[in-house]
Amino acid sequence: MSSSSMKKYTFARAIAMLALFLIAVSADAAQVRAWLDRTTMQMGETVTLNIEISDSSSAPAPDFAALQNDFAVGATQSSSSVNIINGQTSSKLLWAVALEPRHDGAITIPALAVAGQTTQPITLTVQPMAPGGTKAGDDVYIEATIDSQTPYVQQQVTLTLKLFFAVNLVDGTLDDPQGEGIVVKRIGNQDANFSAEVAGRRYRVLERRYVLQPERSGTVKLAPIMFRGHAMDRNDMNSFFTRGRNVTAQAEAIALQVRPRPANSGTDAWLPAQSMTLAADGLNPGAQARVGEPLTLTLHLKAVGLGFEQLPELNLPKIDGADIYPDKASTQNRDAGDAIAGERERKFAIVPNRPGRLTIPSIGIAWWDVVHDRAETASVPDVTLDVAAANAAAPEPSASAPAAKPETAPSRQTPAAPAALIDATNDIMLWRVFALTSFVLWLVTVAIAFIALRRRPQVPAPPSANIRSIPENVSVKARFRSACLNNDWSEAANALVAWANARGAGARNLGETALALADTAQVAAIDDLQRVLYAGAPATNLGATLSGAFRDGPHLCDDRSKPEKKPVLPPLYPGRIQESA
Repeated sequence: MSSSSMKKYTFARAIAMLALFLIAVSADAAQVRAWLDRTTMQMGETVTLNIEISDSSSAPAPDFAALQNDFAVGATQSSSSVNIINGQTSSKLLWAVALEPRHDGAITIPALAVAGQTTQPITLTVQPMAPGGTKAGDDVYIEATIDSQTPYVQQQVTLTLKLFFAVNLVDGTLDDPQGEGIVVKRIGNQDANFSAEVAGRRYRVLERRYVLQPERSGTVKLAPIMFRGHAMDRNDMNSFFTRGRNVTAQAEAIALQVRPRPANSGTDAWLPAQSMTLAADGLNPGAQARVGEPLTLTLHLKAVGLGFEQLPELNLPKIDGADIYPDKASTQNRDAGDAIAGERERKFAIVPNRPGRLTIPSIGIAWWDVVHDRAETASVPDVTLDVAAANAAAPEPSASAPAAKPETAPSRQTPAAPAALIDATNDIMLWRVFALTSFVLWLVTVAIAFIALRRRPQVPAPPSANIRSIPENVSVKARFRSACLNNDWSEAANALVAWANARGAGARNLGETALALADTAQVAAIDDLQRVLYAGAPATNLGATLSGAFRDGPHLCDDRSKPEKKPVLPPLYPGRIQESA
């Protein structure tokens, strides 16, 4: 063989070996395939997409984002297997994902990239669901009923969903009602479960109730309510994930013909309800009241068919001869059977400011009775009370001071009314100016007193001189009255100590305040307050006891009448004490 022939033979042999190598590599390369468990289905059902890659056990999962436009993509599950045959090892990795079509028709599942390979596109045919959805006699079906087909706007409509199933459900989800222009609230947190026989077949039933509130008039439609789950039949071992076969059900379509607000419903807030009541507690007609002593009125508003968010705020009109101090309102929604009932409650402190007849006017709230289709008013009647004068005695004038005429007596010599409460609705700026002016005057007074004391020798004054002439802060009395009214005993204690200190007690706590008092009834009231605060005693009528005992403010002892306190222990250094003396 010539040299040239030898070279040609070697080159041909190398080409053949390279081709065999490429064929072997191609044969050993990872292979990817994709398939559906069925290629024809009906709307409301799910289909499983399977993707398998050979000779790999650690490839990343495919990206199913490209399917989001046409399918609701469920959870992805994976499994791997390894086989050894005649010394040859092979492995496979499988992904399975549940897909629910968003529309009917022919849907193409595009090619998906997996470990550098791509799958082949797959076509799925989705048929529309039969009119009327599932029905009685099927393995699973839904029954949806509403209590009113033509409600008013913002009126509650009760929707009852019943899921009937005659198979063993492994899992499942029941859609909540949804619709444009409608608010959906679920009644209760627990589903009812019972059995029923329908069309000669025994079903287990799950019942769930909702409240629908249309926000606009006209036709309002609910989206189809679906159930999706898996059922396990006896001896069913055909499921790859042992979850059973897919089962679905769809309720019949629901449309509401919503009526607008009636023309004869007035101009107040629109309140369509099944029932509404307004009640008042705390005031009895003909009861005796007194100037400065607060009265408590509680208003209760309850409406079946309306949430508390739809109910108006509770307010009292202006009352001639009394000041009004509203408390914070309390609200709640509760389950009222086939509806949601809203409740509002609010307390008011009514403080008479002059004696005579006091009339608390009637209160009314207009609403629409959807049961009888007519306008109604929930109201409480007016209440008239007899108000007595304040039980407050004026301080005795000093023997050395001339008696002042009542019409010319300074206002600070007249005891303030026990109920001189600060009106929370007054102009805040007025109080700021008043406070700033008082502070400036106080500084001027302190400066004058300091200069006067430095210019004359110190004259010891009686210990009790002018204790009751110290100006009292009206807000301290207001705090005390409000705390007694609201059963806030800690605040009542703080305000009482501050009130006593405003009269010169110099107390740091309730115990020291009691030692500074001359009125035995006030001391007993403080003892009751301390038992409630520190001994857990019941606070029966404690607010009324405190308000009555301190109607005129703390009555302090005259320090000159107190016996001199002697030390219990002898002095440690008696000699030094004598020397200092």
